[in-house]
Amino acid sequence: MSRRPAGPGTPASVAASLVSDLPRALRLTLLGGLLLVGGAMAARAQDAGATADAAPAADAPAEDDLIVSHGYSFYGDLKYPPDFAHYDYVNPDAPKGGEISFARLGTFDSMNPYSIKGRAGTLSWIMYESLLADGPADAYGEAYGLLAESVEYPADKSWVIFHMRPEATFSDGTPVTADDVVFSHNLLLEQGLPSYAAAVKKRIPKAEALDAHTVKFYFADGISRRSLIDQVGGVPVWSKAWFDETGARLDESRLETSPGSGPYMIDKVDVNNRITYKRNPDYWGWDLPVNQGRHNFDTIRVEYFADDAPAFEAFKAGEVTFRSEGDSKKWASNYDFPKVQNGQVIKADLPDGTPPTPAGFVFNLRREIMQDKRLREALALGYNFEWTNESLQYGLFRQRASFSQDTPLMATGVPEGDELALLESLGEIVPPEMLTEEARMPHSSNGERLNDRRNLRRAMALLDEAGWPVGSDGKRYNAAGEPLKITFLFNTAAEGTLGAVIENYIKNLVAMGVDAQLEKVDPSQYTLREREFDYDMVYDSYASFLGAGTGLMQRFGSDEAAFSVFNPAGLASPMVDAIIDAALFADNKADEETALRALDRALRHEFFMVPLWYNPSYWVAYYDEYEHPDPLPPLDLGYLDFWWFNAEKAAELKASGALR
Repeated sequence: MSRRPAGPGTPASVAASLVSDLPRALRLTLLGGLLLVGGAMAARAQDAGATADAAPAADAPAEDDLIVSHGYSFYGDLKYPPDFAHYDYVNPDAPKGGEISFARLGTFDSMNPYSIKGRAGTLSWIMYESLLADGPADAYGEAYGLLAESVEYPADKSWVIFHMRPEATFSDGTPVTADDVVFSHNLLLEQGLPSYAAAVKKRIPKAEALDAHTVKFYFADGISRRSLIDQVGGVPVWSKAWFDETGARLDESRLETSPGSGPYMIDKVDVNNRITYKRNPDYWGWDLPVNQGRHNFDTIRVEYFADDAPAFEAFKAGEVTFRSEGDSKKWASNYDFPKVQNGQVIKADLPDGTPPTPAGFVFNLRREIMQDKRLREALALGYNFEWTNESLQYGLFRQRASFSQDTPLMATGVPEGDELALLESLGEIVPPEMLTEEARMPHSSNGERLNDRRNLRRAMALLDEAGWPVGSDGKRYNAAGEPLKITFLFNTAAEGTLGAVIENYIKNLVAMGVDAQLEKVDPSQYTLREREFDYDMVYDSYASFLGAGTGLMQRFGSDEAAFSVFNPAGLASPMVDAIIDAALFADNKADEETALRALDRALRHEFFMVPLWYNPSYWVAYYDEYEHPDPLPPLDLGYLDFWWFNAEKAAELKASGALR
């Protein structure tokens, strides 16, 4: 799970919550690549258009210009050799068996995570595989063959051929073929997320099956080759025959699912209550190196609760066996029950080597009122991190500043060297102050009281300057007599510490003369409002980045800003677009990192989010029937991936009555 701010659940958006359920290594790949998991937030179908166009003409590469490999990374530097037996961090002898269960808040009414309609169940993507496997959790930006046994491409990466494993089958016993791959690719363009389809159509004009187990993708001329091979290699592969027979669509809400080719399959679905997945004993890929020591639990059970109070009680009672904690109050004071004291429940603070999720109070820039940066800066000054952390969060958090916090890609100080040269080369789209000022940092506050008077005075001066003076009633109005009214959308499923934080933030806004309203809505209404961008402010998140990829445009780019569910602020900045382009077209690692450092600086300068806090580690609690590698790999907690079940310990817990 990602490094989350305090609060019982994931960051606010459903899309973010579904992405947080992905294995960490896969999510890190998605930080650069295009996101296609809609989390029940995909938009209506768009015309596939370019998929039927002829492939671009290209001279046949010389034979010595071809690269054939068991895996792929953009720079060709793979950690694992062709004959590797397993990832270094797994236990290849981990026993198979047992169950792991965890809680989710809210409701679900669909098992299709790629549609705007309905609320998709947690892990509803788990049965589908792709040509390339999840990247290993100890090597960023690498992927190894899964449905494909090898990948072939020229040095200029103008196309790619995947040679598939003929033994791969769906759970119904039918073979996975190149036709299924092409069908899945085109289905996402026709019925998937608009932001995904728009980006892919520009870059991938054609996919074709060369034979039953060989598929080729062609890439457009004049574009960055970044994220193209790993993008098409990461597309889930669905059964064309099943969709043809059932007439099902990717953009509809449904509980019926197509057969997958992965190690897990659906066992039982109890709408709004429970989902159980089971290991497929006939899974075709158990012997693959990428699967050794992984997928160890016989069953994965997801229990749904309306809010976190009953979810926590279910964990204490042994109905739920694993908990990833995000609420600082609970972590500090509620894990003193007898099972923790006697060792039946393990409370662990485990290291996390990834940059924290950039969560915060997001301004909806689609609203005219939010276009004025002075207004946004004034509203931000109402947040008091120091008081919040000490008074509500037990001093357990650090203040986040960057979209690549605590990594070499975090912009610091005044731009200099190659970064300064890059920014200067972009001309007038870069504000002059960005060339001479230090990277934006969050404001500091007096932690002794909620309403830091110094910051409130600064905020009120900014509001005056922005044309919102105080009226005779103490509230702020513009020249037309309209009140300064701000609506903050909040999901009731995220009550608890997060709710208290936002309520106190609202108090400071009101003290400035802002008519600030906290709109608490149930999860279903919240999902609908977020889909329609119906808010002035919202607690939400973006993705951090460790590398360049076309997904950066999907999250931060102008072209998809009006409709991308992964850009809750609606950020549209020519400067950000140009810097992303520089990162995508970088031909070496040093230039890529320079551009990404400049991107972090630019995103912070645009100021579309009030940065909040982060936890540099994982807070987890689990019954002492699970074991994991020690040390953990740097890029994944991996509790659903490479942890395993100890049957003897489980028997002791059940005999003692600790587990139900």
